[in-house]
Amino acid sequence: MARYTGPVCRLCRRDGMKLFLKGTRCDTAKCAFERRDSPPGMQQGRRGKPTDYAIHLREKQKVKHYYGVLERQFRRYFAEAERLKGNTGDNLLTLLERRLDNVVHRLGFGLSRAQARQMVHHGHITVNGRTVTIPSYQVRPGDVIRAKNKAKSLGCVRQALGEGTGRDVPDYLSVDPEGVPEGIVGRIPSVDDVSLPVQTQLIVELCSR
Repeated sequence: MARYTGPVCRLCRRDGMKLFLKGTRCDTAKCAFERRDSPPGMQQGRRGKPTDYAIHLREKQKVKHYYGVLERQFRRYFAEAERLKGNTGDNLLTLLERRLDNVVHRLGFGLSRAQARQMVHHGHITVNGRTVTIPSYQVRPGDVIRAKNKAKSLGCVRQALGEGTGRDVPDYLSVDPEGVPEGIVGRIPSVDDVSLPVQTQLIVELCSR
């Protein structure tokens, strides 16, 4: 499972916005972006106006960092989005939003996408009653996402639900935190369900070169 293992707060500072990569810590005054929102690096004063390529690249990097995917996997998502009918940029965000680790996070079962990815990889999550350990698994309408009925799995999910109280669940999902916590995928997510402000057209222009 390829993933970024460096300091994630640098990614928020580099992208110039909060990506909520550290869960509830990002909502507190301890958030590194709140303390210092300038880009990382020592020679910040010498940086001039970003080029057209840099603006396009920043949009792509923002999406990659937000969903926790690396370049090769992102390119596969983009190729799939091009093959689908409709707007390529909207298709791309829909495919990323349908990732199982993202859905687990959006349900509140994981405080961050990184934690949700680890929970899926360690077998704490089931889909329609079957354990799925692939974070990139694409959910479908009607899928039931549930914590495995074991003490460790239930403890992880309930702790996340308790610490993340107040976070909104998107309209395409419904969640029942009682008993064995579970969520249901009501429909395919649309670009309006994505909470990240991004200009998908810039990504399409960059990746189509």
